[in-house]
Amino acid sequence: MTAPEHTEEVPTTTLAAERCHLGEGPTYDAATDTAWWFDILERRLFEADIASGPVKIHTLDRMASALARIDAGRQLLVTEDGLYIRHIADGLTELLAPLEADNLATRSNDARVHPSGTLWLGTMGRKAEPRAGAIYALHCGRLSRLYPDITIPNAICFSPNGETGYFADTATNIIHRVPLDAATGLPVGDPVPFIRHQGAGGIDGAVVDADGLIWNARWGGGCVDVYDTSGRRLRSLRVPARQSSCPAFVGRDFSRLLVTSAWQGMDEAARARDPEHGRTFILDVGARGRAEPDVKLGV
Repeated sequence: MTAPEHTEEVPTTTLAAERCHLGEGPTYDAATDTAWWFDILERRLFEADIASGPVKIHTLDRMASALARIDAGRQLLVTEDGLYIRHIADGLTELLAPLEADNLATRSNDARVHPSGTLWLGTMGRKAEPRAGAIYALHCGRLSRLYPDITIPNAICFSPNGETGYFADTATNIIHRVPLDAATGLPVGDPVPFIRHQGAGGIDGAVVDADGLIWNARWGGGCVDVYDTSGRRLRSLRVPARQSSCPAFVGRDFSRLLVTSAWQGMDEAARARDPEHGRTFILDVGARGRAEPDVKLGV
């Protein structure tokens, strides 16, 4: 169920003018007031101090798409061939678990941490080959496959009480809803279609706020759509770049929204028509966001 198309203008600033070929995977560490996100295709990790503004760019030795905080000194990177523990102080990494490392045709994509500390993550074909990817769960340090035959996994996110999970295959433009065990973040029932997007653009990354509203970046639509728990679209907020890719709540009160974008697949003429392509933005949306949980690697 969707409302008539209307894009709302909200106060927007550019957090990083550096263009991302494929900006994705933003997350926010509230303890340090720091946002992190990736340029997947260019193997770069961005780090931004939200209060003061400086942005650092870390070069990676492999494509990575998502990051989760383990503790004050460590992060978990979701990469093209595995899950790696990254030490923040020096950037050194160590392999925790391989991820389709024997399949050179796939890479990682979307991911999000469940309130229990279980990480859901997805893989896809490097050329978006149909049904080449899957969605996995990392629970207590063990990786298991939840859903095979996914083309472009996206919109992985969870209700505040942990009892509902959401995910999409962008190739179908459908967000699914699935009942979960709140204590483990694992499914206790089958996924069912929840939101069927029609119109311009496609479903991309998503995050859920403290009220259970789903904030979904629309790739090719230059906006973030906000849905309630019945699947009704409440708002569509303009993003300055057409290929908006993924949102994350930022700031001490989680009231603002960081949104990444990309210029993947755009020729020179398309980039000229979209002058803010690939940049990273903060939208002042007055949200009631919430902190991202730390990922748990053990019992």
